[in-house]
Amino acid sequence: MRPIRTLIVDDERAARQELRRLLASFPEFFIIGEAKNADEALTMINQEKPDLLLLDIQMPGKSGFELLEELNSTPQVIFVTAFDKYALKAFEVSALDYLMKPVRTERFAKAIAQVLMKFNTDSTKQFFLKDGNKYHFITWSNVHLIESMDNYAKLHTGNQIICIKKSLTLLEKELDPQLFFRINRAQIINLQFVTQIKTNAAGRLLISSNNGELFEASDRQTVRFKNRTIL
Repeated sequence: MRPIRTLIVDDERAARQELRRLLASFPEFFIIGEAKNADEALTMINQEKPDLLLLDIQMPGKSGFELLEELNSTPQVIFVTAFDKYALKAFEVSALDYLMKPVRTERFAKAIAQVLMKFNTDSTKQFFLKDGNKYHFITWSNVHLIESMDNYAKLHTGNQIICIKKSLTLLEKELDPQLFFRINRAQIINLQFVTQIKTNAAGRLLISSNNGELFEASDRQTVRFKNRTIL
């Protein structure tokens, strides 16, 4: 397994140094850097693409939760904080663990064990979304359909529908083109869920998914799809 690239985010220098000391006992991890606030962390995350965040919650400016809201692709997260009042919210966003300062060595080791288990069994990238008052960690590969709804996008994943305030055009630019394809003005599909593709009498693509849904591509997107795929 390659080293787990880790970013430490905390406004207190002593806290960052202590996390460095604790993590030094685990050779599976590589610290890519430190950030003392959410803005610094956002820049480093976009540049360095860490696998794991050791993340404080209460910091000057934006909180750790607000940082996560700004990310398109979210690393795994262990919250490290002096306050217990955020514990429920932390687990609502599927954090791997919630550590209280001062962090005990044995407790830190248990959190690290969870990280190692996660990376040994699941390499799927996640992203963090806020839908109203709810927070979600979602894997791209589980989203089978994205639909336009005014200035919002509806993400369909399993039996769940999540609405985010982002246009389909902006979202399309952030998606993996090998995984997602925009079939018309209103819909983007996940190609992993496609079971059959055929053309109708007008020459447009009819795309069937494994849950029984049938989608029709526009003329323009039919041409684009044929140019990238041998039918």
